[in-house]
Amino acid sequence: MTQRTEHSAVMDRLAIDDLITGYAIALDDGDWPDYRALFTDDGRADYRSAGGIEGGTAEIADWLAEMLGHFAIRQHLIVNRRITVARRDGAPGDTATAQADYLNPMRLAGRPDSGTGPNAPDYTCAGRYAFAARRTPAGWRLTEVVVHEKWREVVPAGE
Repeated sequence: MTQRTEHSAVMDRLAIDDLITGYAIALDDGDWPDYRALFTDDGRADYRSAGGIEGGTAEIADWLAEMLGHFAIRQHLIVNRRITVARRDGAPGDTATAQADYLNPMRLAGRPDSGTGPNAPDYTCAGRYAFAARRTPAGWRLTEVVVHEKWREVVPAGE
């Protein structure tokens, strides 16, 4: 691998890492135009393992806006990222995959204090994301996000 190829591979990995961070921020901030902009036109997401839906980006963004609107506080922590950029003739290609674990504490809007503080989470879920991305003229964009929820905890009101 040449130095130029190595530099390109590092830059691709950083761009994909930034894409994943942008995904978490868009979810937490409820910034649905930014969420949509992270995906290719044919992008899809699958939240079925977490009790959600599967569909195209616009449909998913509308669903997320409705569902996540129930939570006054959201924090998607995405860690342990494993990014693999496809290779083409020894050089970085135009597609990539990534897997990353997530922990997502949230606080329901209007929920009475649980005794652990007014902003303490009362709903937490965790699992692993599977991301697929493609290089576009505008940079790397997500083509697919699949959520594999592993566990969730709901704190009953008053606890």
